[in-house]
Parts: sequence; C-alpha cells; structure tokens
Amino acid sequence: MRGKEVKTFAKLPHINVEAPNFELTDDKMETKTLDNYKGKYVILNIFPSVDTGVCSMSVRKFNELAANLENTVVLCISKDLPFAQKRFCGAEGIKNVVMLSDFRTDFGKRYGVEMIDGNSRGLLSRAVVVIDPKGKIIYEEQVADISHEPNYEKVLAAVKLLLKEFSISVSLIQKTT
Repeated sequence: MRGKEVKTFAKLPHINVEAPNFELTDDKMETKTLDNYKGKYVILNIFPSVDTGVCSMSVRKFNELAANLENTVVLCISKDLPFAQKRFCGAEGIKNVVMLSDFRTDFGKRYGVEMIDGNSRGLLSRAVVVIDPKGKIIYEEQVADISHEPNYEKVLAAVKLLLKEFSISVSLIQKTT
C-alpha cells in the first residue's frame, strides 16, 4: 500500500480449482451465494471501500464492461455496508454490476483477501477473480499496490476467450445434430 507491505490472510484461490462458495449481503440485506450465479461467468471485483477514488473507479469501469458481456455477472465486493453501496450506485447510475457486502461474513478469509495488518486491516485488498459457469476459477489477480486499478484488459480477455470457445462448441454441436 503506497510502498508499504501489507499482508493478507492468505493467497487467492488458484486457477483451475473450484471457487469457494461464499455468503455476502446485497442491498436488500438478503444473502447471496456463489450458487445464485451458477451457469454464468462471474467476475469478482474485490476492493476495500467504494468511498475511495480507485475503488469507485473500478466499479464504474466494471459497470461499463458488464454492459457488453453476455452470460456474465460482475459482483463488486467490499466491507462497505449495503446502504453505502446502494447510495453510491444510485448517485453514479450504476446498474450493470451487483454490489455485495462482506460486512458480516468470512469471504475475505475464504478468498485470502482480508488485510491482516496496517491501517486497513480488516478491509479487503484489491483483487479480481473470474469464475466460469461450472464454478472453476479461470483468472485471478491480486493487485500488487492497492492504490492501482486491476488489469481490466486481462479480465475481459479471459471472459471473452471462454465465451468465444463456448460459442464455437455450441455451433459445432448444433451442426452435428
């Protein structure tokens, strides 16, 4: 964090493993799990707080990207209360992502992103995880410096490559039947 090392609870889950299930809270104070999004590509945009510049920029950028991705949902996850997340989305016109809060669960520990030292301990670090429709992790990025944005191009490339492969497979199946 701005040149000072901050440790997280663990490392992100590895690529090609099943994504750990989770419970998070939406803006209606209802519990959402990974199972709620099965059958879709799931992008987890994980960050400390929507009330910081870089975090809010990442939500805006993923909101833009999500509008053009089929069979994909972007979950923006922080420790912010659902009320603050809802207020931010309303003020910013954010409609293409799902805001979820880790304020009362162990998501940060399950995904290894909870910061355990420094001034931000207890908050989530900046990371992105992409999960395929079968529940396997196909991309992960722990952003090296929390004051930097994630690599949107690599996230987008991972999803688009798999969407293209899926489309080719479906058209081959349709041709053979």
